[in-house]
Amino acid sequence: MRIQEVSGKRVKKAFLQVPRILYKEDDTWACPLDKEIASIFDPDKNIYFKHGEATRWVLYDQHNQLIGRIAGFIDHNSANNYDQPTGGTGFFECINNQEAANLLFDTAKDWLKDRGMEAMDGPVNFGETDKYWGLLVEGFTHPSYELAYNPPYYQDLFETYGFKTYFKQEGFHLDVKKEFPPRIKRIAEWVAQKPEYEFKHFEWRSSDQFMKDFVVVFNEAWASFKENFEPLELSYIKKTIKKAKVILDEEFIWIAYNKGKPIAIYLMYPDVNMILKHLNGRLTVPALIKFLYLKRRKTMTRARGVLMGVIPAFQGLGVEAGIIINLVKVFKTKPHYTEIEFSWVGDFNPKMRKIFMSVGSESAKHYITYRYLFDRNAVYKRYPIPGDEEK
Repeated sequence: MRIQEVSGKRVKKAFLQVPRILYKEDDTWACPLDKEIASIFDPDKNIYFKHGEATRWVLYDQHNQLIGRIAGFIDHNSANNYDQPTGGTGFFECINNQEAANLLFDTAKDWLKDRGMEAMDGPVNFGETDKYWGLLVEGFTHPSYELAYNPPYYQDLFETYGFKTYFKQEGFHLDVKKEFPPRIKRIAEWVAQKPEYEFKHFEWRSSDQFMKDFVVVFNEAWASFKENFEPLELSYIKKTIKKAKVILDEEFIWIAYNKGKPIAIYLMYPDVNMILKHLNGRLTVPALIKFLYLKRRKTMTRARGVLMGVIPAFQGLGVEAGIIINLVKVFKTKPHYTEIEFSWVGDFNPKMRKIFMSVGSESAKHYITYRYLFDRNAVYKRYPIPGDEEK
């Protein structure tokens, strides 16, 4: 076997080609857009390069055939906030061969070790946690846009190498055709009718103010909760929304207000993977025409809830239910939609898990984010779960 660092047009193309080879017979897999994956490793497009570094490799067998790939990265803003300086590895793809997997993992480990790291998390993304984060271990059904999907045998490859569970994640599916649970419906309607509360969905005509309010809530809601929190910049959310304009539905993004102050946010997209399955990762002119045709045919019948946040002072007061009941009303006007996927929720966030279960969602997918300590004798600590420090 031969491993090669990605540099130059030919090897960059090989990195993108690996999953196409490995998932060729998997009808469930949806090929991500090449340009989206490439942008993660482009310093001009990924803001994490302002305070981090990344590289990647591809693996060939003795016949010079592609059999794997991996990436390594360091976010210097957060790497030293753990007991051990910790980097990340991700975009792992490999044939079902432990020797090949070990070579890929060793390569990422050595690269991180040379840069002062003492541990690595994986599979993770060189960017936000809502994208390509965690290893799918249960629920190998349709992958939603930018969510992890992989063969079941990957779990053995990671755990045999020595990775241990750092935290677990769940994806929840909500059948929007089902009736809302009566108790939650009463709470939501009670909140919605209170004059001090207001629920507004996104509108392009007032997008500037909306996005400013979105950033205010995000930064207050996550500052006291998210480990190694980095404040969301207005420019980033503007760029994100603009990029999604071709698929974005104004009624899928909401902000709740109390006496005019933004207190809660919800962000959801139509699941564009239902179209990307037909494009093989490339947006050529014919593919763009096909994309628009499939969109017009209402091919996207699922939506993916990307994030929900409520500032601490208003948590547990039914605001979350108020947002969700507004979404249910929206879906009644869009009958081609049948399902929402809320992904993902970490086991360290039992409050959010309880909310999704209470509105009738079902736990449908399970992921694991692993950590590997380079010193095999070092004391391993799992990510803490509130109220359950023994887990």
